[in-house]
Amino acid sequence: MRTAFDGEGARRYGGRWNSPGRSVVYTAESRALAALEILVHLNSSRRLRDRYRVIPVQFPDELVLRLEDKFALPKDWLEQPVAASTRRLGDDWFARRLSCVLSVPSAVMTLERNFLLNPLHADFKQVKIGKPERFAFDVRLAR
Repeated sequence: MRTAFDGEGARRYGGRWNSPGRSVVYTAESRALAALEILVHLNSSRRLRDRYRVIPVQFPDELVLRLEDKFALPKDWLEQPVAASTRRLGDDWFARRLSCVLSVPSAVMTLERNFLLNPLHADFKQVKIGKPERFAFDVRLAR
């Protein structure tokens, strides 16, 4: 859990909103959305039995930049594999340090929001990271 907020996974592999090489932490606005984000990436229903943890995060609203307030959402943002256009937007946000937190729509539930955290931003110290809590999937989801 000590490395959950260093952005190493996104730095190594990239994500929808960042290219490899950028340390970004992906979070969801709710536990339900976080669960869906995990489910959509699982390659085996057996992984539902893994031990998961949810870590609450809080940050002041003034640290958040809503993507659509600064950038136009690309028409291809939902594409699979991930479109280069979305990565460029996130990379620009990251490189210019426009905010500590970037609010983006979820590709899984487009009316819900994910929050990208820049752990290298000066304001990251204002992000409050809670204690990890056990999270278990209902195995009926494997049907």
